[in-house]
Amino acid sequence: MAKFGRLAAVLREEGIVASSGFHQPTEAPRGWLSLAHDPGYVDQVLAASVDPRIEKEIGFPMEETVARRARLATSGTVLTARLALEYGVACNTAGGSHHARSETGAGFCVFNDVAVAARVLQADGFDAQILIVDLDVHQGDGTAEIFADDPQVVTFSMHAERNYPSLKIPSDIDIGLPDGQSDSDILGCLRRTLPDLFDRVQPGLVFYNAGVDPHRDDRLGRMNMSDEGLFERDRYVLDTARRRGIPVACVIGGGYSKDIDALARRHATIHRAASVFA
Repeated sequence: MAKFGRLAAVLREEGIVASSGFHQPTEAPRGWLSLAHDPGYVDQVLAASVDPRIEKEIGFPMEETVARRARLATSGTVLTARLALEYGVACNTAGGSHHARSETGAGFCVFNDVAVAARVLQADGFDAQILIVDLDVHQGDGTAEIFADDPQVVTFSMHAERNYPSLKIPSDIDIGLPDGQSDSDILGCLRRTLPDLFDRVQPGLVFYNAGVDPHRDDRLGRMNMSDEGLFERDRYVLDTARRRGIPVACVIGGGYSKDIDALARRHATIHRAASVFA
């Protein structure tokens, strides 16, 4: 939890964001959350009365403060999407909870913020194609499940095939990589895949999950990317989209380390890359 506040501080320290430069969301209302999640599950989270079996799958007790953070992160992704449509690129300092499915949370994810944001845009009348590019080291199973029958939303996940979750719900496009992939392996795969994907889908908006857990020092990643590799990955995704005039809404995704400062600085990579396009 501590990485989120530290990330905001790092962005100020590096001059990427002025002290008054953050757009601050309010808590996501129940109506937004219920666009992507079963209303019964939403009510359980808001009342801090989630079934213990679901709490175990999520990975921590569902307390009021946890529910509030999940609502703020989700609303932050809605705000990020709207800002991206206005300015071309926008980044959340949280988000990327891609394991939360329609009826339950899982894998440290309470609400699927990208799914909620896409549903809110659809409810507001956004009728262009939406592409979700998920480069977190873990497969985006919850996002895949929520949008399985929605032709307006295309899901793409490039992840470690042998990592969590053990049971993967098929995205529209999945690339499962072996453990230990390096910068050149991952960037090469991305360069062979992304331009054609953008050209085929022709999205009006891209949600980009810039998880840093493929980093070689991540506790859960089992990949071998460097700081420089993560930056080039993020820069390439943004450049590929912006050359085509496609807005990009970025979320930070997963990253796991006991060194909170190092982790927050790693998560700042997407904001550094995005600042080039500001």
